[in-house]
Amino acid sequence: MAEFTVQEREVLVQHAIAKYGDEAALLERLGAVLPAKDIERTIDTLLGTQRVRRIGPDTLENNESHTELPGLPENLKPIIDGL
Repeated sequence: MAEFTVQEREVLVQHAIAKYGDEAALLERLGAVLPAKDIERTIDTLLGTQRVRRIGPDTLENNESHTELPGLPENLKPIIDGL
């Protein structure tokens, strides 16, 4: 697994949430790229900073009324496209 900065992990998780809102699907898809603990920690951080919100027991969505979805850097595009 590649090493990502905190900001890169947050961008990856936010774009994965835009693609798959289901938390179980996120963990499964991102599990090949990030350790599960990092995914959970990043989700918790995004929830705490209100960049992501929980809209059901297992459903997440980007809180676009609060913040914009960050741009996707070139080095992360192949990862998101491969999810």
